[in-house]
Amino acid sequence: MSTPAKHPLDLLTEAELTLASSILKIQKNLGKYHRFPLLQLNEPSKQAIAAFEQSGTACPREAFAVILDKSTGDTFEAIVNLETQSICSWEQLDTDKNGQAPLMIEEFDDLVKIVQEDSYWIAAVKKRGLTDEDIQNIQIDPWSFGHWGDDEKYKGRRLMRGVAFYRKKLTDNGYAHPLEGLVAIVDINERKVIELIDDGTHIPIPQAELNYDTPSLGQPRQDLKPLHIVQPEGVSFTVDDNWKVSWQNWEFRVGFTPREGLVIHQLGYNDKGKVRPIIYRASVTDMGVPYSDDVANHYWKCAFDGGEYGLGRLANQLELGCDWLGALRYFDIPSCDDFCKTFVMKNAICMHEEDYGTMWKHYEFRTGVFEVRRSRRLVISFFCTVANYDYGFYWYLYQDGTIQLEAKLTGIIQTSAITPGQTPNGGKVTPEIYGPTHQHFFSARLHMQVDGDHNSVTETEALPLPMDEHNVRGNLFKTVSQTFKNELEACREANGATGRFWKIINPNVKNHVGNHPGYKLVAEHNPIILAHPNSSIGRRAGFAQKHLWVTPYAEKERYGSGEYPNQNYGDGLPVWVQQNRPIENTDLVVWHTFGHTHICKPEDFPVMPVQYVGFKLQPNNFFELNPAMDLPAGKDHASVQDGASHCCHKNT
Repeated sequence: MSTPAKHPLDLLTEAELTLASSILKIQKNLGKYHRFPLLQLNEPSKQAIAAFEQSGTACPREAFAVILDKSTGDTFEAIVNLETQSICSWEQLDTDKNGQAPLMIEEFDDLVKIVQEDSYWIAAVKKRGLTDEDIQNIQIDPWSFGHWGDDEKYKGRRLMRGVAFYRKKLTDNGYAHPLEGLVAIVDINERKVIELIDDGTHIPIPQAELNYDTPSLGQPRQDLKPLHIVQPEGVSFTVDDNWKVSWQNWEFRVGFTPREGLVIHQLGYNDKGKVRPIIYRASVTDMGVPYSDDVANHYWKCAFDGGEYGLGRLANQLELGCDWLGALRYFDIPSCDDFCKTFVMKNAICMHEEDYGTMWKHYEFRTGVFEVRRSRRLVISFFCTVANYDYGFYWYLYQDGTIQLEAKLTGIIQTSAITPGQTPNGGKVTPEIYGPTHQHFFSARLHMQVDGDHNSVTETEALPLPMDEHNVRGNLFKTVSQTFKNELEACREANGATGRFWKIINPNVKNHVGNHPGYKLVAEHNPIILAHPNSSIGRRAGFAQKHLWVTPYAEKERYGSGEYPNQNYGDGLPVWVQQNRPIENTDLVVWHTFGHTHICKPEDFPVMPVQYVGFKLQPNNFFELNPAMDLPAGKDHASVQDGASHCCHKNT
């Protein structure tokens, strides 16, 4: 029996992961063909956790698993009670209707072998001027298949696609040498290529080497001096029971899942001795990356990096350090592979403090009173690598009550060879290659709890007034607000022209000025999906059609793209909101879509500089006054340069 967790939201330990898989293997007679695309904590209900925290009522410790039989393609969902060592539920999925289980690391490796050994693929590669020796150096990128109608040759199969890039040696940047017009479609369970798409164009393979490993980059610049960020007196945060964090009036619990990666649980703010809840659970549930290109290598691409691959499963293990500076606190994540062999993802999550410039400042020239306070933020983050792209997810907490999520996009763009005499469907990055235009969409799920379990969402806009007898000077405008009553009303897009914003309020409470306490969603990066809504990509990434969705909490509605987007026709938010359920003064979930439309350019290659996207949640009538007024005045800090002491910050 495994050691019991200290809190019901604590991650499953290695021992618990092993126990869960053992129960399933023994009681369901699982064998060598069975795999575990997913095994994680089955999170208890909010009510069960409240009973545990308030009165010590026992909370069942359960695991949720997805099991795939590679010999038959049968897929099952299971819930295991670790205390009674029994299987609570076991249900087979209709994969044609519901979609396939997430892809696995084993399948990435299998796809490369299957494609490289296929005789038709080898012949097609040789037609492009490569030899048997060259084939050993070809890089195969594993891609999800998508959903393309009900063609019988695809129905009932677990499919992947493979696209190819040439490398002269192992450390070459293959994306500089794409093999154009050649895509292998693989039945990954049957382990064979079932279709080879070869458009016959045989565009020459680009030859210029554009590598990014240190030996290839040559002599670096020499004028960059070291930057030291130290906290000799230690950090200002504490971590209790491994997963609970306290910092500057903030409290929350750290979570992590194979699909979402970092999860923030029970986020609240200690206001005058009382912890006021704000968000019950926050995460990025999925990403959609649709491509705008009609060539064979790209027309089908729309990766769901969460639901098809797993942001958490592909998290970087930062055992050798990371790009953060300062006093760092790492979290190790108990995990298991496709066969349910457990291991620990070392340093998968990083937490630290950062100086963030000025928090507030005023110089009153009449009286000589000058006051300024510096801002500090807590950063909790992780990075993952999904094939060519790298994504960092950073949650920031500020001393004034602001919450921010920032996604950092970097890595290497997908590439195509330029057909001589034709205009590519993307931006040229070299004379030989272009990057197809594409979009990145993130679906953030915010299970709100502003001052209690019953919340509403309002929308406010600023509108001009006509210049008439009521607005003689023409300088007046009005603000118009509404409270959403049902789901379809709350399917909304951002509008910068009117300053449209949304606020999550508790309608059952009023503050000292008679307003409802709330948090304002500041939508900052707001493209919408440009694929047609009736297209395969438009249906499957339907969550990206709107920037705001609001749903009443439902246990089974966990991910904006649906439970299993892999080979799914289309599910998730656009389907759920058709129920048009009431959302006023209830336990609700706010979903925010944000992202980036990427038109590639030479500066994006060979490795793309970080692109920042995200959003903020800012207190709005939540506090009586600025909650950062009690920050201490900064001390004189001296920096030493050329033997002299220089004041870099001084309060008078």
